[in-house]
Amino acid sequence: MTAWLPLESNPDYEKHRAQEHEKLSVDPGVFPDDLFYMRQLTSNACGTVALIHSLANSKSISLEDGILKSFLENVKDLTPEERGKALENDKSFTEGHHELAKEGQTVADPEEKVNHHFVALINKNGVLYELDGRKEFPIKHGPTTDETFIQDAAKVCKEFMARDPDELRFTVMALSSV
Repeated sequence: MTAWLPLESNPDYEKHRAQEHEKLSVDPGVFPDDLFYMRQLTSNACGTVALIHSLANSKSISLEDGILKSFLENVKDLTPEERGKALENDKSFTEGHHELAKEGQTVADPEEKVNHHFVALINKNGVLYELDGRKEFPIKHGPTTDETFIQDAAKVCKEFMARDPDELRFTVMALSSV
């Protein structure tokens, strides 16, 4: 299961992110070898990166042959930064993304300043992780289980909301095999 959070990018969020980065720069912690994490190096690609994080770390969703499965296989042994660069340079992924974007109702300008930011919350080996491609490291939020993941993720969501109580634009989406 994965929760997908669109966050409003604002001064309070950016301040928290900077403080968190400073703390984690000293000791980022140890992560499972099979935790898939990548940096977001492409402007306005946070939703794509959050979805990749969600799917790549899901045990219950198997991908069929295609662009995403190919991409994940090609970058599995790279660093998070190298993965972000690979996504940025992956012609098949970019072309597929543009084709799907044309089906939508909104024209997205890659240079437009966007106020929303998407991150993924996942359960990996009994630990709730926040995977945010703009951050240097995954963020551990403590223990979780398949049975308690929604409640545990909701606590993290409430922490995000408490940092900016005047912001009403906040949404959660769960990706689940059930």
